[in-house]
Amino acid sequence: MPSRYLAVRLARLSTDRIRRETLGRSWRSTAGRREGAAAEEPARADGCEPERTGPARAGFAAAFAPANRARYEPRSGARGSHAEEGAPSEAGLAPLALYESVAGANRISAVCEWAEAAGLAPGTGLAEARARFPHLVVRPAAPEADRRLLEAIADWCDRYTPLVALDLPDGLVLDISGCAHLFGGEKALMDDLLARLFHQGFAAAAALASEAGAAMALVRGPRGGDRIVPAGAEEAAVAALPLAALRLDCDLSAMLARLGLKTVGALFDLPRAGLARRFGKHLILRLDEAAGRARRPLSPRRPVPELAAERRLFEPISLIEDIERVLLMLAARLETDLEKRGAGARRLELSLFRVDGVVNRLSAGASRPIRRPERIGRLFRERLKSVGDELDAGFGYDLVKLAAFALEPLPDVQTGLSGEDDEADAFAGLVDRLGARLGPASVLQVVPVDSHRPERAECWRPVGAAGAGIAIGAAAEAFLPGAAAPRPVRLLAVPERIEASFVVPDGAPMTFRWRRVLYVVRRAEGPERIAAEWWREAGEALRDYFRVEDEAGRRYWLFREGYGDPALDPELQLPDPRPVWYLHGVFA
Repeated sequence: MPSRYLAVRLARLSTDRIRRETLGRSWRSTAGRREGAAAEEPARADGCEPERTGPARAGFAAAFAPANRARYEPRSGARGSHAEEGAPSEAGLAPLALYESVAGANRISAVCEWAEAAGLAPGTGLAEARARFPHLVVRPAAPEADRRLLEAIADWCDRYTPLVALDLPDGLVLDISGCAHLFGGEKALMDDLLARLFHQGFAAAAALASEAGAAMALVRGPRGGDRIVPAGAEEAAVAALPLAALRLDCDLSAMLARLGLKTVGALFDLPRAGLARRFGKHLILRLDEAAGRARRPLSPRRPVPELAAERRLFEPISLIEDIERVLLMLAARLETDLEKRGAGARRLELSLFRVDGVVNRLSAGASRPIRRPERIGRLFRERLKSVGDELDAGFGYDLVKLAAFALEPLPDVQTGLSGEDDEADAFAGLVDRLGARLGPASVLQVVPVDSHRPERAECWRPVGAAGAGIAIGAAAEAFLPGAAAPRPVRLLAVPERIEASFVVPDGAPMTFRWRRVLYVVRRAEGPERIAAEWWREAGEALRDYFRVEDEAGRRYWLFREGYGDPALDPELQLPDPRPVWYLHGVFA
């Protein structure tokens, strides 16, 4: 399958974020309706496709028709007087600019299309910009807020492909290999993405090629080149691009400009050895990536699911009952694929795509592999209840996606006539429901650990964690009589020192005092010797454990430390023959 990459650039990301916060997400559509069908838009210096105005999707699609495209072309004549004076645009919006501190001075870092049409460019001093444009609205730049917004857009692009990578500071790269036919072709997919971004208040441009580097260069080049490049035509498509499309270092770009090298094609005509010798291998690598000779590595933001099923809805839904109904339909589709693989899902994720671009994700883990739609439905039903009012459906969800990220073998088993699972599955279902309602970290299980010391012989892990499955029987056998001596129900995390009296040095205690209370021992069993672990630090002494019972029938687990029998261990050296006693646990 040939690789295809779609690069998206949101050139006005910073200013669009401010407009969306003040005017709402659909501010571009609203501005287009105010301007009217014949409204024109200011020219853009970066050469990317102009921001499209007009009514909803139908107006966007009509803009690409040959008869109507002229209405959305940038102005080719002189700028109007309103733009020169920095007055509000025809849409009633004042020019907007963002500034940041650079070397102790406030400078413009981003401008909207109307401010750029008036002649304001990034890098201008803030005082100069305010003097030249009295109506200019300025806001401080927030790079972290822009990044969070870009990441949210990347999550939303999961509706097209799970392989979405960030192209900082204002771009995305989507690997749409094998996905375009689901949307009616590459052109239909790209137009649908741009239309949806436009109605969410973003000015976006896109380019599609067989290599990520070529698509990323084309989307930042001047307008007029092929936006959809067929396989093998990347070098010819990027030849006319300016060097800024390669995003080289400022010093290197300035040096190439002084030498008269202004386009990518001019670099193609020069000997590669000389370019590498004078300007370094980084320039050659950027050229090869743009021409499709080298593959540019991408790092998708989210892991790719093993299996996924989605449902696009003609009418948005917002009720929990409707979400659960669609979820069962998707789980039934996943069940068929899981049966073919002979596997079950251990970790699932439900993605709810709102019509305004927000994505709500709910994840749930299973203690055992599952694939029955009823169990998946019960699992997410509890998850939806735990979220409660935090799940804001907004104007509704138009896409629901169910993905399985972790699969494990699940052989088919014979069930009863009722079709119900055995008790182990019923218990696993209870654990899954508790984990979905309370959180996976709230349902813990004791897992044995290879250690001689009792306080290190077990640990608590979430049931859904790796190595802590629902095989509770196997874990419990390590603590049952037979494999080892009985262990107390309650084991103190840190043994507490006690005072004990005994008749003979190696005998059981007769009395002991714990927490200022004196206990008289009536019965005792032991000793059980537990040696130190040789692979750990030196200084751990031998322990002789005793199970004792007092007059009231209460049983305790005691041990003495620092005393051994020289007859059994001739090399044992005891600096102090008096042992130290501790209480380590309490039996039921």
